[in-house]
Amino acid sequence: MPGFDHRFIKRFFRKAGVCFLFSALVLSFAACGGGGDGDENALASLKEQIGDAVNGGPHATVEADESAPDWDNSPKVLVNEATGKKTFAENDATVDYSNISQGYVMVKYDGDNDNVKVQVTNKGSEEGTYTYDLATDGEFQALPLTQGDGKYDVSVFTNIEGDKYALAAQKTVKMKLKDEFSPYLRPSQYVDYVADSNCVAKASELTQGTKSDLGAAEQIYLYVVENVTYDYEKVKTVEPGYLPNLDETLSTGKGICFDFAALTVAMLRSQGIPCKLIIGYAGSAYHSWIAVYSKETGEFAAIIEFKGDKYNLADPTFTAAGDEADPNVVGDGTEYQPIYYY
Repeated sequence: MPGFDHRFIKRFFRKAGVCFLFSALVLSFAACGGGGDGDENALASLKEQIGDAVNGGPHATVEADESAPDWDNSPKVLVNEATGKKTFAENDATVDYSNISQGYVMVKYDGDNDNVKVQVTNKGSEEGTYTYDLATDGEFQALPLTQGDGKYDVSVFTNIEGDKYALAAQKTVKMKLKDEFSPYLRPSQYVDYVADSNCVAKASELTQGTKSDLGAAEQIYLYVVENVTYDYEKVKTVEPGYLPNLDETLSTGKGICFDFAALTVAMLRSQGIPCKLIIGYAGSAYHSWIAVYSKETGEFAAIIEFKGDKYNLADPTFTAAGDEADPNVVGDGTEYQPIYYY
């Protein structure tokens, strides 16, 4: 694949995730698609094409309005809260669904078991069950509800031995979102950041002086793909239950696909730009990428193929890989098979 040609950029800006294999209650890692250090010429071509698309040029669908006010680059970090207004507790597990209309529940475990999992299932959805490892420090963790409105079963399981788990608590909750974008605008277990996170400050710095959400997204995306490289040593030692440390990825400039995705998503969300973290298959590899929403066009300019419900698919890991990206996976996009949305 000779550099980042327009077909590659147009169809694929999507992917950055971890390598999870979800079974009924077990989370395991597989090999996720790797990037490289990137090719300087490829990245230069990428930057030119993205700039053209956002600022007017041969690939543009919208022209930058230089008379428009600057983008409001102040951090827009939403806070997940367990207010105690609506709760369910059983066998040392507590589910707080006070803010379910904002697309999340808070779950904690106060018992002695050190291996606890949570399953979230929309009873009317065909997406299947989402499984999370739950920290056993007695602190609430935010779990997103991303399968749309409806009734969700939130189930907490404690380990008995090996792969055997016992149901400790279960609550059926009904969600009606106030804003369809809520789940993709806030922190969660997989995209964990707070107001004073370094990645939030960096996103604000990068978007200063831009004119639109497209321009802001451009700067954040380019920063990640130009400054983070794939960590081939880390991927060999990652264990089940791994969660990205966003500020660590930012400071070290290294990460696996999950790190690429989570960092990009966090920075975009902290600027008020809806973004999904997606986990699924790229070819035969379990992988993760992202999908960005733009209120201006419903697309991330002309450089990414529009698919889904007004979201554009983007792959930071493979973009950073440059010429090393696997053309058999990139192809025409059909090898990307999303399974989970976070």
